[in-house]
Amino acid sequence: MLKKQGRHISFHTPGHKRAGADITELSYSDSLASPNGVIREAECDLAKILGAEKSFILTDGSTSGVYAMLAALKAAGCRKIALPAFAHVSATRGCEILGLTPVVIPCGRECGIPLQPSLRGIERALDEADALFLVSPDYYGNFPPLRAAKELCAAAGKPFALDGAHGGHLHFTQLHAGKYADLWVDGVHKSLPALTQGAVVSAKTAEWAELLANSVKLFRTTSPSYPIMASVEYAVKYPRNEKIERAAEALKARLSAYPNADWTKLVLRFGNRADEAQRALEARGVYPEFNDGNYLMFYLSPCTKRRELNALERALKGLSRGEPTEVGAPEPYGDHGCLR
Repeated sequence: MLKKQGRHISFHTPGHKRAGADITELSYSDSLASPNGVIREAECDLAKILGAEKSFILTDGSTSGVYAMLAALKAAGCRKIALPAFAHVSATRGCEILGLTPVVIPCGRECGIPLQPSLRGIERALDEADALFLVSPDYYGNFPPLRAAKELCAAAGKPFALDGAHGGHLHFTQLHAGKYADLWVDGVHKSLPALTQGAVVSAKTAEWAELLANSVKLFRTTSPSYPIMASVEYAVKYPRNEKIERAAEALKARLSAYPNADWTKLVLRFGNRADEAQRALEARGVYPEFNDGNYLMFYLSPCTKRRELNALERALKGLSRGEPTEVGAPEPYGDHGCLR
């Protein structure tokens, strides 16, 4: 697309009036709303990689993908959506906007961390609901019972949607949402090298793809960022970094980290000394993803360097682990992800 740009004098948006990747819909740049060129090619490639019938690039983050999935479920006749107590606020707000009724699946806690719903809890909620909506993985690196949940939905003839906002890096594995769901969103920017707000929402079959195509139009911006679109394609095609995955798992073991199943989430309990630990780390230039008042979570990606893991390990030496803090019942994840 940029090769076709050539000499370029801008009398179009954006207002910075410079050529380059940050442009608008022009004769050579294709349109995300009705792609028939490079964007269509990119979305077809992403669908093949993600195991979808159709994938849609998002420049509004996973939130717009969650809204679009809920709207597609509504268009299919669903009115009650079973979702976990700690679902992201985009799911609860989406239900509110669309007039859907959440059927909340109770979730317990263990060592201060919200647990994924049990299979029995999912089954009970699904009895009352028209569709199942789970989070996979969650912000602490835990997964729901994906295969069993898929089988439950298939037996009940009810659709299965997954919020994979924190699982965009998993398409190389059997834990990826696309292996199980009818509809799912990959929050590419969170764990892959994409610009912030880059995401993809996908449908498994042609029937769901048609419904999702219509619902995406309701929530996706009419002025999408071309740099974000390009970064999404780049990120999904980014090669797997098994060396850093192995190094991350080894570091987790050495640090006695929380035993989750997602290598990108390094979760360490500092209890009542979490704030103190965060201040000490930030004084050394080390910034964790979040501090929930009990745990610090360090978010890794295929772009994390081994030297950065070494620097983290050195910075953590000598930091005191405090007593676990009392935490209340699970609440929806906030915009930044950590429990509010």
